[in-house]
Amino acid sequence: MATLTNLDRLRYVAGQSARVAWLTAEYLIAHRLSTGAMADRRAAAPKPPTSNTASSPAGPQPTQRLTRADLYHDIADLMTRDLTNIARGDYGTNIADVAPTPALLADTARFFADLPNVNRRRRRKTGGQDVNATAPETLPRYYRQNFHFQTDGYLSADSARLYDHQVEVLFGGAGDAMRRQTIVPIAAYLRAVKPPHQAQLLDVGCGTGQLLCRLADAYPRLALHGADLSQPYLAEARRRLDRQSARVTLLQAAGEALPLPDASIDVITSVFLLHELPRPVRLAVFAEMRRVLRPGGLLVLTDSLAAGDHPPYDPLLRGFPIAFHEPYYHDCLTHDLTGALIIAGFEPAPPTRAFLSKVITAQG
Repeated sequence: MATLTNLDRLRYVAGQSARVAWLTAEYLIAHRLSTGAMADRRAAAPKPPTSNTASSPAGPQPTQRLTRADLYHDIADLMTRDLTNIARGDYGTNIADVAPTPALLADTARFFADLPNVNRRRRRKTGGQDVNATAPETLPRYYRQNFHFQTDGYLSADSARLYDHQVEVLFGGAGDAMRRQTIVPIAAYLRAVKPPHQAQLLDVGCGTGQLLCRLADAYPRLALHGADLSQPYLAEARRRLDRQSARVTLLQAAGEALPLPDASIDVITSVFLLHELPRPVRLAVFAEMRRVLRPGGLLVLTDSLAAGDHPPYDPLLRGFPIAFHEPYYHDCLTHDLTGALIIAGFEPAPPTRAFLSKVITAQG
């Protein structure tokens, strides 16, 4: 258990509140600036399964069944869980870093500087494909596109510096708090099954290393590995993890072809990756995870809610690919991930909702 004083808790609440307010303001301004682009995009887009959809280029919008107050209430619940996890010692107690900082201001400037480019892609029916001309042909075809209409897809240093901020704007400042819920079952595993100094953890689709940084801070003796297809994102992860470089290994690799021996990893994680994969690749990733996970090991997947997981959010989920270039998202909404994990040889537990995401745990 971590010892949190009343002052610690006050700092956390004040810092998170200020951060959520700042990022929500960005989202609302971006929505206002992007309204014309979205109107053009909706006119060109195929109609979704039902007419009750709502989305914006900066994030979810309210519907008749769901108000913005409902979203803020869910964010508050998530932050309460986050603080409980910190108090239990699941992850770091350095909670003063959640408030707006000069780095956040710089990210805001980069976000709005790139927004006209994002809106230009929204206006074009194939706007998510313009990265193909410069993407290395050695990368899988499904990967060589501008997910979220972001400039350069996942294939430049500029994109790597901006990506995490874009995610935070999308989720109104709750993105990293959702990601941190991945650590909760890991903490329980490290307490009950295998201590950190004996365990090996692999993050598949590690991106810029956000989760790895949190794990490195919380568990200094845990051996960490990250795999991702993007060299620029891996370089950004290495920059962030530089002080832990002696025990962090980063690999350029696809989740469906991991360069690791059979049964060599104790814990496998993946955050916000599955919905960006076509179904055959998603299934291949599950099979590869099962291959490298040791018997009795832990798998933790954090990704978008699926259709029906929390019905009030279904319209937001159906509308998301209209506002963003997410070619495989609709399929993931209806994919029975639990059933697919069982077929791959895992023993999954019921998922846990965390705002707009869910955490799925499974035993190997």
